[in-house]
Amino acid sequence: MQDIDVLLEPLRGLLQQLGSWLPRLLLATVLLLVGWLLAKGFRFSVVKALRALNFHVLSERAGIDGFLQQGGSDKDTADLIGWVAFAGVMLAALIVAFNSLGLTQVTELLGRVLLFVPRLLVAMLVLVFGSYFARFAGQAVQSFCRGADISDAEVLGRCMQYGVMVFVVLLAVDHLDIGGGLIQQTFLILLGGAVVALALAFGIGGRDRAAALIERWFPRKAGPPDHRA
Repeated sequence: MQDIDVLLEPLRGLLQQLGSWLPRLLLATVLLLVGWLLAKGFRFSVVKALRALNFHVLSERAGIDGFLQQGGSDKDTADLIGWVAFAGVMLAALIVAFNSLGLTQVTELLGRVLLFVPRLLVAMLVLVFGSYFARFAGQAVQSFCRGADISDAEVLGRCMQYGVMVFVVLLAVDHLDIGGGLIQQTFLILLGGAVVALALAFGIGGRDRAAALIERWFPRKAGPPDHRA
């Protein structure tokens, strides 16, 4: 009889642990279900609010929606922001659920991921508004050059647009704080190398072309006639 009790003791301990753990598992499941419903409602509200503010028109004019469609996505920027908001609420629900189970290490990891969601939303907004401003600046430069009878207005406008976009991308990456600034420094090094390479190539191999472009953009005015004959 004592041998049987010794053999059943581990089973009793396991059943006791399961009995104390099952209510917490049920509570975590309920919390996840409620969090999923709240996340869906929050995503719906965010997307509806953005469309009511004509945010989708702004993102379309900025070219972000076209970029997403070229990548094979049938969603626009408003839908993408809605999904990020959905992910944020679901992460919060997961944190509460795992905390009820006593898994503190998992909750700490999810908490760090949750802190990244607001940064991602702000970076997306910076890209959208920055892209719109870049297009506006490029079109403004084109209009000015055409009004001033400067040739290659389209090229100068695109250079202005791409220059502003580089600055916007750097701002977004800096706000995300990924890699401790390594990505930003690498990008700046590559950009500086490309600019130097283009400048050397254009200066050495295209001096005549550069002189022709300067003359065409800023033609010299004819001086007064010489009467010293």
